[in-house]
This record gives sequence, C-alpha cells and structure tokens, in this order.
Amino acid sequence: MGVPTHCPYCALQCGMSLEPGPAVAARSFPVNEGALCRKGWSATALLDHPERLRTPTVDGRASTWDEALDAVAARLLAIRAEHGPDAVAVFGGGGLTNEKAYLLGKFARVALGTAQIDYNGRFCMSSAAAAGLRAFGVDRGLPFPVTDLAAADAVMLVGANVAETMPPLVRHLRRARDRGGLITVDPRDSATAELAALRLRPRPGTDLALALGMLHIAVAEGHADKSYLDARTTGFAEVWRVAAGWWPERAEAVTGVAAADLRAAVEILAGAERAYLLTGRGTEQHATGVDQVTGWINLALSLGLPGREGSGYGCLTGQGNGQGGREHGQKADQLPGYRSITDPAARAHVAGVWGVPAESLPGPGRSAFELLDALGEPGGPRALIVFGSNPAVSAPDSARIHRRLSALDLLVVADLVPSETARLAHVVLPVPQWAEEDGTMTNLEGRVLLRRRAYPAPPGTMGDLRILRELAVRLGQPAERFPDEPEEVFAELRRASAGGLADYSGVTYERLRAGEALHWPCPDAAHPGTPRLFLDGFAHPGGRARMRPAEHTGPAEALTPDRPLWLTTGRVLAQYQSGAQTRRVPELATEMRVEVHPDTAARAGLADGDLARVVSARGAFTARVHCTTGIRADTLFAPFHFPGEQRANLATHPALDPVSRMPEFKVAAVRLERP
Repeated sequence: MGVPTHCPYCALQCGMSLEPGPAVAARSFPVNEGALCRKGWSATALLDHPERLRTPTVDGRASTWDEALDAVAARLLAIRAEHGPDAVAVFGGGGLTNEKAYLLGKFARVALGTAQIDYNGRFCMSSAAAAGLRAFGVDRGLPFPVTDLAAADAVMLVGANVAETMPPLVRHLRRARDRGGLITVDPRDSATAELAALRLRPRPGTDLALALGMLHIAVAEGHADKSYLDARTTGFAEVWRVAAGWWPERAEAVTGVAAADLRAAVEILAGAERAYLLTGRGTEQHATGVDQVTGWINLALSLGLPGREGSGYGCLTGQGNGQGGREHGQKADQLPGYRSITDPAARAHVAGVWGVPAESLPGPGRSAFELLDALGEPGGPRALIVFGSNPAVSAPDSARIHRRLSALDLLVVADLVPSETARLAHVVLPVPQWAEEDGTMTNLEGRVLLRRRAYPAPPGTMGDLRILRELAVRLGQPAERFPDEPEEVFAELRRASAGGLADYSGVTYERLRAGEALHWPCPDAAHPGTPRLFLDGFAHPGGRARMRPAEHTGPAEALTPDRPLWLTTGRVLAQYQSGAQTRRVPELATEMRVEVHPDTAARAGLADGDLARVVSARGAFTARVHCTTGIRADTLFAPFHFPGEQRANLATHPALDPVSRMPEFKVAAVRLERP
C-alpha cells in the first residue's frame, strides 16, 4: 500500500498515493475524486532528475554543509554589522509548507532582526486577500468546500482558466455546465471558456467596468436581493452612487462586451437557486486589482450570494500553499495566525510564544516587488536569502530584477534544481523535495492537509527547517528556539496562531493522520473545523459585510501607435509557476508560444509558427506565434513559465496596486514584430 499524500503543485492539493518506483497512484479525495492532471501524474519525475542539487556550493565551488553554513552566517553578520539588520532580506514562496513559512518568518524577525521579508504569493493572491479582508473581515480563498460547487446551477469564473490551471476542479462544474449556467470572463477563449454557455471577452484592464455594468443591471432591472443587502451588508448606497453611472451601454463601450451579454450573465446568476462567483489571477494581477476584486464582491453581495448555503463568492488560490503561506508570517505585514504586525496585542502574543520582547520585533517591511527592486540600491538590502521561489523569472520587469539580484553582496538560494535565481547565487543550498519530507499545507478551501514523507532525501541535501535552525544558531540564537522537526514546529505554530483570524490551535498531526477534514478556524481539540464561513455572519463587528465603492480607472499605461496591443500573461496546462521544475519533466515539455489573432499576426507580417518579438517599454521577449480566433484582436496572451529571452515578464509592467502592492502582470502595452 502506498503512502497517502498530496500533489506538490496547485492549491487544490489533490490527493494521491506514492508507490515504490517512485510512482504516483490515484487516491480518492474530495477535491479531485481520484483524478489528477498531467502535472500530478508526472510529479515524481523530478525526484531522481540528473539536475537535482546534491552538494552545497559557495562562490561556484562545491563545499561541505558546515563550510556553506559558516560562510553564509559570517557574511550575514558582517553585512548586518556594517549596514544594519534591514540590509539582510528574506524572500519566501507560496509552495512552502506551513511549517517552513512559519519558521522562515520567525527566522527573519528574530534571528536576523529584519523587517525585510516577503514572498512570491504577493504576486498571486494579495489583491483578492486585501479585498476579501476588507469586505468580509477574513481572507480565505474559498469560504466553502470545493465540493459545494458540484451542486451549483450557475458559476461565473472571472479571470480563472481552471481547465488548465487546476483541471480536476472542472469535475465540480459539470452541473452548472450542463444546465447552461457556466459563465467565463476572459479576453481569450481559454480551455475553460470553451466549456461555458456564456463567454464575456472584455478588453484587458476593464474588469471593474464590467462588474459595475453588471451591478447596474442587477439593481436597475430588479435582480438585487434587497432584503439580504439590508440585513447583511453596509455601504450599499455609496456603491450604488458609482454603479448608477455605469448603464449597460456605457459598460459595453468601455469593455467591448455587448450589453445583451451583460444582462444575460446577471439573469443567469440571479435566476439560479445555487450560484457562485469565483475570481482568479486574471482580475487580480493589476495595479487596480483590489478595486477590481471589490467590484466583483459588490456584485456578489448585491445578488445575495456570500454566506448563503448553496451559493457564495470565493477566490481561486493558485500556489500549492498560497493560503497557508500567507497566514503564518512570511508576508511583510503579517504575523502567524493572519495577525497584523502593527497590532500591539498581536505582537505581544507572538513574541510571547517566541520568547522574545515584543519591542524587539521589527515592523512591516517592503512588499515583494519593492523589496526586490531595492536590492543592492543605496539604503536597500545587501543580502537576500531565497526559499521556494524563482524571482529571476517570476517578477515583473524581470531584466531590472535580474540586475538587482546580480548587484547583491550575498545571494543565498535554497532549492532542489538549479533555477535561474540559483544560477545567480553566491551560495546554493540543496534541499529535499515534497515527497521526501513531512509537513502541512492549506488548500484553497482552508483545509489543512498532511503531506507525508514517502522516500528518503538524497544524500547531500538538508531540510529547510534544519537549514534555518543551523543558521539561527550560528547567528547567536539558542538552538531550542528553532526546532527543526515538522511536527514540533507545527505545535509551536498552533500556539502562535491561537486567537488569530487563521486559528490552527485545534489542528494536530494526530487528527490529520486520522483523516479528519479540518478547515480553519479550528480553535481547540474538540472543534470540528469550519468548512463554511459566514453562514451566521461575517467577521466584522456586527456581522455585516462591508461594501466599498470602487471606480474604474483603467490600466497603468495606455496603448500608443508604437505599442498598439495589450499583452496579458498567465499559465498553461503543462507548466507551473516559473517552470523551474515542470520544464525539466519530459512528459511536460512545451514550447513558449504567444497567442495572436490571425488578423493581428498578418498586420505584423507573421504567420502561425513564426518566431516573433513582443516589445514593451521595458523590454522584449521572443516566442513562436500561435494564431487563434479565440483571442481579441487587440490582445496577445503569453505564459510566464519560460526563462532567458522567452521570459514574458521582460515586458510586464511593475506598477503596483496601492493597497495590495500587486504588480500589473495582466496589462502591458506592446507591439508584435518579426525578430
């Protein structure tokens, strides 16, 4: 019998079993019902890959672990002594286990004393998290189990191509699809849109105008749930003052979506007994991402969906531990339990668990892009430690970030393969993979899962938790302050999260091993967990959701005669994140392609299969042209998984949302040309 565990990729965290070989076998689990996507089935292919890192290196030379850790600690101490604690920074990842994310945040703030810590989840969920927190008082991707979607009559997916990014989720959309209730909002006819009864294809960057137009229709044409609005929300009058000016024809003129289609979408959602509105990266990764998500939340609230059994609003978290990764301290402004780092009570509680004075904890640091952009600059960090991320590929305006990474006095990367960021590092620390260690993850529905060790880690690797412990001791910390056994770290995480919004204190390895389905909050050992939030009220005082007005302003840059097309980026089925892992799996081999409408390609003198350059004000990348009529003629689509001259993020815009600090990945003014 194999070892029951979970897929290392997206936030569904599909159940699987690991067999000798190594090999993957299907396992019945609610979110995937025994199904896996191509990435899941091939997940063990990297375990014995010839490019696995197995020996630490210092300045390009192989070293022992003691030599490498001694070198890192000595250089960190020297940089900190000369430039202060904030001259050292830490960058984490949404794929790290809860234990790693927790200990990484503790290491930064206690062992290093730095405020400069953030993670790549800032590029993923931050806009939806900020909007959800403001509206509902709690940020949990789906405040209901994935399986609830299976009974839906209508589902609207906004900027979410789940058929490629989390294929097993499609199994839960069959009822809505078969009843003609599946709606997609996407400037291209993605694999998900091809399943939909109604496809809305707005101009990139106009999602908020679309949401406002739909809200106008809902209210003006009698679809709004007035009794729900009166009983369960505040702020509707202010929201309506904005939406009143977005009559359907105005929304059509801005978005390019026909007013008749807007009406049809509202009628489908309002007429369904069980309806869900789900948002994804397409509507979040904008310099106005928080406002755009707020617009969709306002629409969902106006229709009475959130906090109603059988209906709801949710955000489809992307990375494997995108939910847990932002709850336990690797985000610049948060402490474990989803506590604010500026809250005196939160600081006192966490400091008490850590055994340090509350005043010793630093305040909030720079957000992810701002942190990366400050590297090596006057007043910025001189050293960076990276766990579980590849910002050389994943950050916007990536040539600029490549220069910043190259300017560091010390770059330390813990990784399992030589990622593009690891190739720039002064010190590389080889770590085990997901199937070679224990730990917990939290999936998109807030369910805490136990990932089990199935195979021994290769000789020469060292676990992330032990690396943090060894470095902490070399930096002067007592060894007992930094445990390196996952279950011991999780026990401390439980205490640190107790009483917070994301309260894990009742979750134990013992309960997880026994197969209990534990969704946070779970405040004590007798608590069954909370699979469905908001049924009895939202998490604000008084129990009401807070609606906030949001006005459409558009992208951070405009089209010009020299750059007349919109570039939007995203994911494809066979690849994941920066591609450092999936690009090395033969079964997942794919080519970098840019989707182009045939008329647009012809105007640039290009045909299907030609190589092309996509040029923005920041840089250019190359890709092979894939002509399709399933994309708007004013829009190009490119995946961001590829390195070198194929990096789509060479062209993306680093403008940041003022609240979430999310970069504008989804809209950049570009031109298409022959190379």
